[in-house]
Amino acid sequence: MKHLFFGGLHPAGRKELSSNAQLDTAFQPKTVAIAMQQHIGAPCTPLVQVGDLVKKGQKIGDGQGLCVPVHASVSGKVIAVEPRRHPSGRDILSVVIENDGLDTPDTTLVPHPDYSGLDVDTLLAIIREAGVVGHGGAAFPSNMKALTSLGKIDTLIANACECEPYITADDILLRTSPEQVLEGMRIVTKILNPDRVVLAIEDNKPKAVEALKQTLAGKDDVEIQVLPTRYPQGAEKQLIQAVTGRQIPPGQLPSSVQCAVFNAATFYAVYRAVCLGQAVTERIVTVTGEAVKNPKNFLCRIGTSYQELIEAAGGLTEDVWKVICGGPMMGFAQDDLSVVTIKGTNSVLCLAQFRNQEKENPLCIRCGRCVQVCPMHLQPLYLYRYRDNTAELNRYYVMDCIECGCCAYTCPGKLPLVEVIRKGKSKVREAAGK
Repeated sequence: MKHLFFGGLHPAGRKELSSNAQLDTAFQPKTVAIAMQQHIGAPCTPLVQVGDLVKKGQKIGDGQGLCVPVHASVSGKVIAVEPRRHPSGRDILSVVIENDGLDTPDTTLVPHPDYSGLDVDTLLAIIREAGVVGHGGAAFPSNMKALTSLGKIDTLIANACECEPYITADDILLRTSPEQVLEGMRIVTKILNPDRVVLAIEDNKPKAVEALKQTLAGKDDVEIQVLPTRYPQGAEKQLIQAVTGRQIPPGQLPSSVQCAVFNAATFYAVYRAVCLGQAVTERIVTVTGEAVKNPKNFLCRIGTSYQELIEAAGGLTEDVWKVICGGPMMGFAQDDLSVVTIKGTNSVLCLAQFRNQEKENPLCIRCGRCVQVCPMHLQPLYLYRYRDNTAELNRYYVMDCIECGCCAYTCPGKLPLVEVIRKGKSKVREAAGK
């Protein structure tokens, strides 16, 4: 049974720009810069030095605590260990590798095509050593997400909604590798032992739905639930409500309603780690938008610069306005095309200058549109008004904001609501000493 979540909207999808482009698997960057922090948690410490020769898939960084290793995405020579620009806008310590074009493989990780005899601890260790994190954007270490869900869930959900406009990375993945994604789901099912396993996908991806149904023909271990297209359906809390009808209480995790959600591309990474013995060294990235000449989907090596990706897609048009990491609703604008892809990068969006662009009106007219579309039942107009008052921000539950951008999208005054709310959340964290 499908359930509707509160709020949301239907922005123009613009997925047709890249959805019909063939997946480019041949592109190789000249150099890669592997950031030592590509996940939520502690950064990695480099394990290699300038001058070292490395193999594709070799572990080149690791750390303690909430941390997963990073691996070389090409074989070649380490030419620098230095800070490089990160999609977050910060400079992050990175290992820079000159690609020798040989893809000489590292064989440290052992493939287990038959994983039926592996226990939970072994599977979690394999997933950790392969550097698997959430591929939907949050990049939380997947082994820890599974570990903290053990014995607490009855429903496992694969998030294949990809509700952000323009992005088609997960759509292409499901059309080209449905069997591998489903096998990754079975591995996590073996770990978590849920009663119900669901792959949720929006109805604007008919080719992916058909590929999944054909792969599952005669099998009933995974349920395909096709949901009506609606933004932000791919947000964790909204997806759980759409699939199960359950609502996560404020400040709680999905396990509080007996659910666990992993992105479809994360399941693919789990499959590669366990069955093939391959670390996370590449992922599908959509390069799209009206300001790139030939929108494409690339099987992209982690650490590839935006500049090289955009050039491989034909380059930018003359009327380019903004380049965004991610989608137009929740992505981050970039000021330097030397920034590199990380494990959570699913799109490089190149937008053209809009004509007759509306100017920002500094005044809220209290029309209430932001309240109508907020999927978290918040009142963004008050979060905007009380942006410097942490007590009021807490009273209006600012920390429950998922920064989906629905309020800013619908605001007739074009107020920078998400930007202001993000700053408000930072102030609340500072006041709490976090």
